[in-house]
Amino acid sequence: MQRLLLKNCAALIDDGANGYTHLPDAFIGIEGDTIVSIGAERPAGDWTEKDLGGALLIPGLINGHTHAAMTLLRGLGSGLPLDRWLNEAIFPVEDRMIRADMAAGNALAQMEMLRTGTTSYSDMYYFLDTEAELCQKSGMKVNLARPIVGFDPNETAAQSERARESIELFDTWHGKENDRIRVDFSIHAEYTNQERLVGEYAEIGKARGARMHLHLSETVKEHAACKQKYGKTPTEWFRDLGVLDLPTTAAHCVTVEDGDIAILKAYGVSPVHNPSSNLKLGSGFMRLKTLLDAGLNVGLGTDGTASNDNLNMFEEMHLAALIHNGYAADPTAIRAADVLNMATRNGAALQGRPDTGSLAVGKKADIVAVNLHAPHLIPSFDPLATLIYAAQGSDVCMTMVDGKVLYENGEYKTIDAERVLYDVHAALKRMYR
Repeated sequence: MQRLLLKNCAALIDDGANGYTHLPDAFIGIEGDTIVSIGAERPAGDWTEKDLGGALLIPGLINGHTHAAMTLLRGLGSGLPLDRWLNEAIFPVEDRMIRADMAAGNALAQMEMLRTGTTSYSDMYYFLDTEAELCQKSGMKVNLARPIVGFDPNETAAQSERARESIELFDTWHGKENDRIRVDFSIHAEYTNQERLVGEYAEIGKARGARMHLHLSETVKEHAACKQKYGKTPTEWFRDLGVLDLPTTAAHCVTVEDGDIAILKAYGVSPVHNPSSNLKLGSGFMRLKTLLDAGLNVGLGTDGTASNDNLNMFEEMHLAALIHNGYAADPTAIRAADVLNMATRNGAALQGRPDTGSLAVGKKADIVAVNLHAPHLIPSFDPLATLIYAAQGSDVCMTMVDGKVLYENGEYKTIDAERVLYDVHAALKRMYR
């Protein structure tokens, strides 16, 4: 078994509470895929040593909500509100996408994520078997979710082609590659589904012990329309149909009400904040401090690149740390530690991955190294603040998953970047001809 020692580095390690301790001269020992030692002194024994040139080590970043293959739709429909953006710009192009396009888009997304320090991500899209196969080779971690959509009020789960694909994906891929590949059940949203299908599908997921991934109250318009149609909020609608009985990841949660927050807390739902997407689409501001103060496990995500327009979790951390303080006129509203928690340990929790999300003995060696020698990172009086307020995704110099280096100093160790770019350009010619 490989015994790897990371040296000549600093580290932000789990302090056993809700924050981080800065270890300026760190040694991190890894056996196989697991962290076995962290300290200021070199541990005894024989190790293969890896010098990280003074980089800062942080836990691998976890993107709690995205649509990976949307890299091929990057920036499409910019300037449109959500409903028009979906119906006029996104859906028509998605209808033209074939399996090969999805595979190319997913590969491009993984290149971008590894380059900017993401080690695991939760993806909601389709043709996800192509993504599972890609993860087998690339070494990344992923929670795949094929969402159901259904507008016929009489459609059953047995009749739904999307539900069938979702169930087959779960039965085929969940837990594969030593649990690097996980599969969640998924409902696109309340406004794209009907009650019978959603209720039956949730029961199937519950019987399989699955997790759930959905969009929730992303806009005022969506939220108000649900209340007008059903006399209840989207949160109440999902609760009453049994959906929230599954461990649920709820993307956006921009317009949730106080009663909704109580429901989310009672059912252990994990909201995912997507600041770039919400700002670009004019959807509004998640009540982040309120959700955190309520004790909810809030994750952080990029959403898809059609509404972001990138998969850079450093940008999401930066925005999340700034916009809520400005909105509240309170520089203490959201701490840098809160934001890093959202991007790491909270993301691990919502993915059902208790063995990752922090630099601690016994955790998986999902580690990112950030080069602190760039001009915009000097001096660094508070490394955590430097990471959140100054560092960029381009400052990542190494991304490691399960003790294996997948990206380092511009080189992809498990992905043929030249082939991916060739396939991407071929896909773009098909999609936009």
